[in-house]
Amino acid sequence: MRWRIWTAPAAVALGLAFGVFATLIVQLVGHAAGSSIAHPTPAVNIVSDVVFDLSFVGAALYLASLHGRPRPADFGYRRPDARTAITACVLGAILYYVATSVYAALLNLNGSDKLPSELGTGKSTAALVATAVFVCVVAPIAEEFFFRGFFFGTLRRLRIVVAGRNLGTWVAAVLTGILFGLAHTGSASSQFLVPLGFLGFVLCLVRWRTGSLYPCMALHSFNNALALGVDQHWSALGVLGVMLGSWLLMAGITGPLSARTSAFAVQQ
Repeated sequence: MRWRIWTAPAAVALGLAFGVFATLIVQLVGHAAGSSIAHPTPAVNIVSDVVFDLSFVGAALYLASLHGRPRPADFGYRRPDARTAITACVLGAILYYVATSVYAALLNLNGSDKLPSELGTGKSTAALVATAVFVCVVAPIAEEFFFRGFFFGTLRRLRIVVAGRNLGTWVAAVLTGILFGLAHTGSASSQFLVPLGFLGFVLCLVRWRTGSLYPCMALHSFNNALALGVDQHWSALGVLGVMLGSWLLMAGITGPLSARTSAFAVQQ
């Protein structure tokens, strides 16, 4: 399925509008139940973040459906070649963490992610579990669907020829990375937006190389679980447990969407 390029920015605008409206409804319902508008409870914050992410999924599905009924494979739900997927994820992780380490060293960065504290991870075990599920399962599924499955998949149709070579896919990856970084403005400190944007770019390369969304979700979840584990001072075994559990949950939720067609037989 080839969607028209205008649907990519339209999905951003529509998803943002849906997200703001849905979040407002959640906060009003939470307020009626005793939550503060200025300082929402962890439960209200978590539900708000979930519906905000799902609003972009809904926007992408709506715009994609304007050009016919989309198939899961159109968004990248295809079973990739295992060796290619593992290689792409390992190389992508090395590239991202090396570049991030250099960036942090040059700018002498320090600090932590704001999201776990906003979601109340230090207040109760239930909030910590809900945060882990959102950060390591829900967010990777929803964000990869929108950013790599729809937005990047649509912008790859750009034709930008330089010296006889079409650089459209590279431009699409850069634009997707920038948007991915900006999308985390509210949940991450400004100093981390550049590394997050670069992660978004790397995930596009993984999607491009493997032809599948599954390696992107796995790498995204891996990074989030690692970041959450460091923030919460978990042991290496604890972080590994969350990673494996998250991958199993994502596989159970999205696995049935995968097409039996080889990832390389159907290119978007």
